[in-house]
Amino acid sequence: MYITILFRTALLYFLIIICFRIMGKKEVGELSVVDLIVTILIAELAAICIENYNKSILISLVPMISIVVLQVLLSYISLKNNKIRNVLDGKPSVIIKKGKVIFSEMKKLRYTLDDLISQLRDKGVKSIEEVDYAILENSGTLSVFQKEKDYPLPIIMDGVIDYDVLKEIKKDNIWIHKLLIKENLKLEDVFYAFYTKDKTFIIKKSDLI
Repeated sequence: MYITILFRTALLYFLIIICFRIMGKKEVGELSVVDLIVTILIAELAAICIENYNKSILISLVPMISIVVLQVLLSYISLKNNKIRNVLDGKPSVIIKKGKVIFSEMKKLRYTLDDLISQLRDKGVKSIEEVDYAILENSGTLSVFQKEKDYPLPIIMDGVIDYDVLKEIKKDNIWIHKLLIKENLKLEDVFYAFYTKDKTFIIKKSDLI
């Protein structure tokens, strides 16, 4: 019995390491909701396999491998499709804009003022007045941009225009398409484009290694 449990524990240990290597490297704080669900499911299946040592190990291995394959497949699809990515991972939410707290967004996310102040303290920010923008990322971490500093604003990500950013920098769809024509590029050719200090920087998909 003990030898069986030891063997299964060692086998599952290495199998789980392989599974997470296949799914990609992420720190615990960077896990999305889907990643967290997959992690919990794999852990539960591993525990069931060890506890039920008198049953076939395939009862747990088959669903574990199926979950990993499904996760890798969904990750690949979400890379190609922005809408699916938003459904699976959600979108970052602006909590503070131009120094003003957006309580309607906080209420929708069930994110309290105490949560906000606590995370601002973690970033070394003493008060909300110091903040120009604060964005709650999909992982639950807060990205803080303080006033009187120039930060790169993403206007295109993986061939998709961020119209909220365009509106913020007082530009429009015509401006961005003129920019692409000037660079002899199509929208789908752009991997990442950002705007900072009145300049636009573009990373083409062909530039990626």
